[in-house]
Amino acid sequence: MTKIVKSDAEWQRLLSDEAYHVARQHGTERAFSGEYASFKGDGIYRCVCCESPLFDSTAKFDSGTGWPSFYQPLAPDVLEEKKDISHGMIRVEVLCATCDAHLGHVFPDGPKPTGLRYCMNSVCLNFIPRSQES
Repeated sequence: MTKIVKSDAEWQRLLSDEAYHVARQHGTERAFSGEYASFKGDGIYRCVCCESPLFDSTAKFDSGTGWPSFYQPLAPDVLEEKKDISHGMIRVEVLCATCDAHLGHVFPDGPKPTGLRYCMNSVCLNFIPRSQES
């Protein structure tokens, strides 16, 4: 897989202020504020930075946390995970494997079949309806 690398200035030109803050500066959107927190469309969620396909809506579930949550990615190699010890917690950060965008975190409290909860920031995702997927 070829990595997409851009300067901070390039990312700032391409993204909204909020998307830049969350995806490139490892921020977090407020719970229940994101466009996809309770969204139920059928399709694919792509990275806001590079448009890599990340999650299928069939793996989305209502976690009650206020962020869109998925029990598995589209494929194992679309995400990278990294230990995150910020904010006095130990968590596992989830990054886009193509462009290193910060997407959210993964927790071991999700539903079957994986038992995982990929808790993502809506602003880091673009939803494409299945009918428009090529």
